[in-house]
Amino acid sequence: MRSALSWIPMVVIGLALPGSVRAQLSVEESAIALDVIDRMPVGSDSSFVASVGTVYCWTRVAGAEGEVAIHHVWFHGDQEMADIELRIGGSPWRTWSSKAIVPEWTGDWRVEVRDSAGNVIETIRFTVQ
Repeated sequence: MRSALSWIPMVVIGLALPGSVRAQLSVEESAIALDVIDRMPVGSDSSFVASVGTVYCWTRVAGAEGEVAIHHVWFHGDQEMADIELRIGGSPWRTWSSKAIVPEWTGDWRVEVRDSAGNVIETIRFTVQ
């Protein structure tokens, strides 16, 4: 004997979760550098002297469909020092932010690249000595 439910046609409706239909943002390249010239990092390194003055976080982002935003969130140790929103206008897209470094701010640094929902898509680490 067949169940009455076996005769009812089944229709599956796919529900789109946030981000499941859109391409996923990713960081294809990243660098901490002394400058950005012609949209490319110059003087990339993972360690800088305390008198560096300013450093730049440069990222090449892929997977953007239309205009979206990312954030470069700068940390000295565990303390958030800056949250900079950057507009992404296509894929791939190069963008950067900068941070003035006070000579007393030696130690470990990181920049978290986050999507507009706050998800970390890349972490770039460097030190100031």
